[in-house]
Amino acid sequence: MQLSFENRTYLVTGGGSGIGKGVAAGLVAGGASVMIAGRNPDRLAGAVSEIEALGGPGSIRYEPTDVTNEEEAARAVDAATAWHGQLHGAVHCAGGSETIGPITQIDSEGWRRTVDLNVNGTMYVLKHAARELVRGGGGSFVGISSIAASNTHRWFGAYGVSKSAVDHMMQLAADELGPSWVRVNSIRPGLIRTDLVAPVFALPEVSEDYRECTPLPRPGEVEDVANLAMFLLSDAACYITGQVINVDGGLMLRRGPDYSAMLEPAFGADGLRGVV
Repeated sequence: MQLSFENRTYLVTGGGSGIGKGVAAGLVAGGASVMIAGRNPDRLAGAVSEIEALGGPGSIRYEPTDVTNEEEAARAVDAATAWHGQLHGAVHCAGGSETIGPITQIDSEGWRRTVDLNVNGTMYVLKHAARELVRGGGGSFVGISSIAASNTHRWFGAYGVSKSAVDHMMQLAADELGPSWVRVNSIRPGLIRTDLVAPVFALPEVSEDYRECTPLPRPGEVEDVANLAMFLLSDAACYITGQVINVDGGLMLRRGPDYSAMLEPAFGADGLRGVV
């Protein structure tokens, strides 16, 4: 199966690093015009240079964007659409967390900022991208969620909670937008080798626990997620919508990882069970 993205334009949020950059690189290699968006202009510029150096047939630009600001999210969508006059799809990778630790000790402002980024930011990008996809006669929107949305990850605070909201939002949008030929799906990555999770690989107790929880005996790579995202954007997935698909090596079949070795030194054994 050959996937071609020639003469198509896509927006990829969180495109300066990790999964977002991997998706953008794959799309450019497939001939697409890709607008990457994110908060850090220097990181975005570096990603553009890196992807251009690979020499794919597509093209890439960047638009500095804070997705928690609806006006900026709308501006990124408008910029991607104006490039060639139509938006064909979007992959929303922008997300993160400012809360880790026992729920009895969570910083409430960090909780709000995490929910704002993962839930509200997703809604703003989806809202404005969907408008353009409908106007263009259809398209595909892919939201990047997390295995933490389905399998509890103790002490992850707002992250898994807000990613569960992303999954539901994608299904709600799929139900509403199907009559306009807009497909909407969610991807739940497991442990994927990115800079963000480098501390997991650096701590043997945690990385070994991930191995015990994962049927396929290796961590995920950015390309594992990017390949699915590109498939869902393509015509090959034209009858797939409203799905939540795990890319996790089978981790969902077992349990969430044990981070006590990483967090107990900071919070203590009693703290991890809620003692304040």
